Amino acid sequence: MNLTSESSQRFKNEADLEDFMSTPSERVIRLMKKLDGDIAILGIAGKVGMTLGMMAMRAIKAAGVDKKVYGISRFSDATSRSKLDALGLETIACDLLDGAAVNKLPYAKNVIFMAGRKFGTVGAQDLTWATNAVTPANVAKRFAASSIVAYSTGCVYDFAPPFSGGSTEKDDPKPVGEYAQSALGRERIFEYYSRMAGTPICLFRLNYAIDLRYGVLYDIAAKVFVGEPVDLSVGSFNCIWQGDVIERTLLSLELCSSPPTAINITGPETVSVRWAAEEFGLRFGRKPNFSGVERGEASGYLSNAAKSIGIFGYPAVSLPEMVDMVAGWIMAGGASLGKPTHFESTNGKY
Repeated sequence: MNLTSESSQRFKNEADLEDFMSTPSERVIRLMKKLDGDIAILGIAGKVGMTLGMMAMRAIKAAGVDKKVYGISRFSDATSRSKLDALGLETIACDLLDGAAVNKLPYAKNVIFMAGRKFGTVGAQDLTWATNAVTPANVAKRFAASSIVAYSTGCVYDFAPPFSGGSTEKDDPKPVGEYAQSALGRERIFEYYSRMAGTPICLFRLNYAIDLRYGVLYDIAAKVFVGEPVDLSVGSFNCIWQGDVIERTLLSLELCSSPPTAINITGPETVSVRWAAEEFGLRFGRKPNFSGVERGEASGYLSNAAKSIGIFGYPAVSLPEMVDMVAGWIMAGGASLGKPTHFESTNGKY
């Protein structure tokens, strides 16, 4: 997956980008050769899920094995479903809040649960809680005999100071705000059913995935590019390339256990917001503007990924390569998903 600086503008369009992100590594292909059973990806139509489904299908074909990938979502966007159908996934429209509908889903030995709600929580807290807590119960009951990689978030931890190295899996959760509380609720529901039924589960605590069309780096770069001030109130963050995220997702099927295994998924660096803005400024040929002041105390989410890096190794795409690619994409007028991360939020409201 490695890129050179000269290839940072190599992507002609979104199809090129998605092809690069979803190229399976040799170890994912080896996994597919030995993995028992089919794969169901629940909530596949989200930002990460589409490329995850693509990688899974490509790895199965490269491995030369007979295995189904079910792509399950409400599919409010028919284009997403058509794209997955064309790749050979078996797509199923399902509202995961509907327990009766979930019970009718085909059985799969391997489940990746990606459904969740974050943005729009304010004013609809009940829907966020239902999505993040009721849905896991429906899924855990239907797939009690499966292995489940359940997406979670670093927001279940408390804010951490930059010098701390970030929260580890041994730290007690201390969620701030109703979204983060409901995310911890999602984990606890899976934990309960894991203990009750012996379901092997991996709690996949991600922050933040980097695509060229969204993510913390995109948010910072876009502001620098148009001359908007970059807020320094949350002065540091973690990030990891989305291609590395989806590879680790599939490999985590082998980490599932009862009681569940929790694992932080992010890059190895604690990245300075100021540094990132200045790096984009160098590439854009303009000086970034700033607002707010960096603080030494805990002001944002930081995760320590030492455990996952010890298992999977360092990400294939480095931080400097991500900066190069995001800058090249923006300068070339590449598309945006229009979904800011709001990583600078410190009140837990989204």
